[in-house]
Amino acid sequence: MEKIIQITSGRGPLECQWVTAKVLKVFLEEVKNNNTAYEIIHRENGDENLTLKSVTILLKGKDLDAFLKTWLGSICWTGKSTFRKLHKRSNWFIGVFELEGLEKISFSEKDIQFQTTRSQGSGGQNVNKVNTAVRAVHVPTGESVFAQDSRSQLENKKLAVMRLKEKVTGLYIRQLEKRMQDTWNNHLQVQRGNPVRTFSGTDFKKNYQDKSFKKQRNILKKELKNNRYDLN
Repeated sequence: MEKIIQITSGRGPLECQWVTAKVLKVFLEEVKNNNTAYEIIHRENGDENLTLKSVTILLKGKDLDAFLKTWLGSICWTGKSTFRKLHKRSNWFIGVFELEGLEKISFSEKDIQFQTTRSQGSGGQNVNKVNTAVRAVHVPTGESVFAQDSRSQLENKKLAVMRLKEKVTGLYIRQLEKRMQDTWNNHLQVQRGNPVRTFSGTDFKKNYQDKSFKKQRNILKKELKNNRYDLN
């Protein structure tokens, strides 16, 4: 099973971009613990170091629906802004969405058809005499490139493969960006008020819990006091 997931700050401010980077780290830790393979296939850096506007991840594993059930939706981080100390806002929201109906384009030399032809223009004694130029076509997408930089057919073939891979990857990225835009158009604002996860503090603890045990100690003291009265 494969899923493509986008973690995005949406149109949120710099604080949301910081939260996006933090959520990515926690998300990938859980992905590894879930024995799920992943590949980051697109990322848009934020306006400051260590921040992200969005990141898109390909997941491969079993029972991904159950794993993602606790992630898909809005994520809330509660804390004071690390960029604007006097800012009164304390709740910052980002979104985790699934990009459905989009399959990652695989690239393999087995899917390439090569054609050789004579080079055109200046280029040495082999020009127009030997078939050194190479045209490469990626059959699944129909994308093609032409290479005649070298006098060697082998070198031109290597160049053609490299250029074709870049072109096919670029095609996939454009499709991905369009799908991300379509997804975001359906979520012009990250849903607030009912986050699937809440984090707190600069250490980004999940669902922060008071570990002082003060409340528990008071309960025990009260029970002990009542037991003493009962004994008397």
